[in-house]
Amino acid sequence: MRYDCLIVDDEEALSQSTCEYFNMFEVSAYWAADAEACLQFFKEHTAGLILLDINLGDSSGFDLCKQLRAITSVPILFISARRSDDDMLLALSIGGDDYIQKPYSLSVLLAKVKVVLGRYSKEPDTSLSIGAITLDEQAHAVYLDGEPVELKMMEFKLLSYLMKNHGRVIGKEELFRKIWEDSITGDNTLNVHIRRLREKLESDPNNPEYIQTVWGTGYRFKSDQASQKGEQPS
Repeated sequence: MRYDCLIVDDEEALSQSTCEYFNMFEVSAYWAADAEACLQFFKEHTAGLILLDINLGDSSGFDLCKQLRAITSVPILFISARRSDDDMLLALSIGGDDYIQKPYSLSVLLAKVKVVLGRYSKEPDTSLSIGAITLDEQAHAVYLDGEPVELKMMEFKLLSYLMKNHGRVIGKEELFRKIWEDSITGDNTLNVHIRRLREKLESDPNNPEYIQTVWGTGYRFKSDQASQKGEQPS
């Protein structure tokens, strides 16, 4: 599910009231109390922007920002009671897009959020997440559970096509045309690339969860609606 705004703050009452206020004005918001909950959120959902507090109990919003920048390029607006110029400069230097001081007016905060959402909604989202795998076409990057995965050019191109067509059975001939841009590529070439992707992305390459073989036809990338019936690794 996609939310407009993810609020990461250990102040529950303030965060809940902010979420309720945003939702009243049709800006869908979700609250995460700490870094762990935030990272778990991005395994299952996406957000248009993040409101991130610096003090998160036992963790730091600065550290979390660095982790988030490895998996997402969505705008991060720091919200904090800290008034030091050093804190503001650090927040902006590690990937923050703005710094908003507490206490804040909900109406002013909402206005800022709407402006950022409007600005970035004009730019196409180039990332796609399915399960633990995130693919960012613009950055030409792939992440597994938030950790970068090194792929060669054709491996990336193949994974991108499979993920964009997740849930659909894709024939080998279609893959030959779309990935290698010819119809004479042999099965061995495709099989090698599939095997390498599984070795890099699957917890058990011999019993793949994501890149599934449909015997006699081709492959299908996992989706919530995908059936497991009749699928075995090649």
